[in-house]
Formats: sequence, C-alpha cells, structure tokens
Amino acid sequence: MKPLTAPASRLAGWAWVVIVVLLLADLVLRGSGPASLAAGAVLLITAGAAYVLWLRPRVVPTREGVRLVNPLRDTFVPWQAFTWADVTDVLRIHADGRVFRSWPLRETKRARVRENLRRAGDGPVPAPDADPRTMSPVDLAARDLRAEAERRRAELGGREAGGGTGAGGSAVASAPRGPTTVWGPDALVALGAPVALLVVVLLMV
Repeated sequence: MKPLTAPASRLAGWAWVVIVVLLLADLVLRGSGPASLAAGAVLLITAGAAYVLWLRPRVVPTREGVRLVNPLRDTFVPWQAFTWADVTDVLRIHADGRVFRSWPLRETKRARVRENLRRAGDGPVPAPDADPRTMSPVDLAARDLRAEAERRRAELGGREAGGGTGAGGSAVASAPRGPTTVWGPDALVALGAPVALLVVVLLMV
C-alpha cells in the first residue's frame, strides 16, 4: 500500500510554503535590520507549522506494520498487534487494547461523524455495509488497512512457521511486538529552530 495522506491539506501546506518563500525573498531584497530578521523568523515559524500540521501527517503501511505520522509524534503498530481499523471523526487503529488516532485522515461529513460515534460506543466501529463506490475516502482507507493487516499477518505467520530464516525472518524477529510512540525529531526541528531564531533576534534588538 502507498502512504495515505490528505490531499487538500498537503495542497494547502505547499501553497503556504511557496508564499513564505516569496515573502522571504522580498525580505532579502528589500528588508534590512532586526525588524526584517524578526519578520523572517516569524515566517519560518509559520512554514514550520504548515509542515507539521499539513505536510508531515500521513499513514504509512510497511512490511512490518503501519506507522501513524501525526504532527508531533509517530506511532508504529506492528501487524501482529493490529486488531482493527475504523472511522469516527478520524481514522483509528486498534491494537493491544488501545486506540491510536490518525491526524490527517478525517471524516468530513458531520452526519456521518455523529453516526460513527454513535455506533462506536466504547468499542470499535463495525465495518460499514456499503458499496465501495459510495464509501468515503477515509472509510476506504480503513477497509484497505484491515485487508493489508490480514495479508501481512498471514505472511508473517508463514515466515515464523518456517523458522524465520532469511531476510524476512530477521525482520520478523527484530520488529517490535507492541505499538510504540516516539517524538518526531523533524517536527521538533521544524518548529524549534525558527522559534530559537526569533528569540535570538529579539534579544539582539
């Protein structure tokens, strides 16, 4: 499976990055002094925010599991721990009795969100009985992830039954057995570096 993203958010993110680049070029050509440096740092902060909120988030299925890349943190769910994927207001991954939410993949229709939340209660939302041609993009993503999980678990089970030999067996042996969540260093740099620059400029004024 290819990485799952929100096209509209990515388009908005790249549009804002282009605007920031043009504004920074104007500052370089026409600006001078600490005020221009401060304005440039603020623009870089907004570009970092666009990256973190719109460009970075995605859902990445891999050979060993699925990675939820959210604005500041990444969660990796191995296929062995994956139990279900559903949709309330966002795509959710169920694993080891926990629920992990995906930032970019969202249900946009309010009526469907209310229906999903009602059906969810305290547990997973059942798979919708709908024609794939009428399903929303996020419901299709959840369906595809469930199918991918079944296929990958069958493959991993076959490798383990075969003794875990070869490169595939090494991947199975080294993959984490439960979900793991870590901070995204690129997100922290994208936000922290321009903020640090702004602080330095303000101290120089």
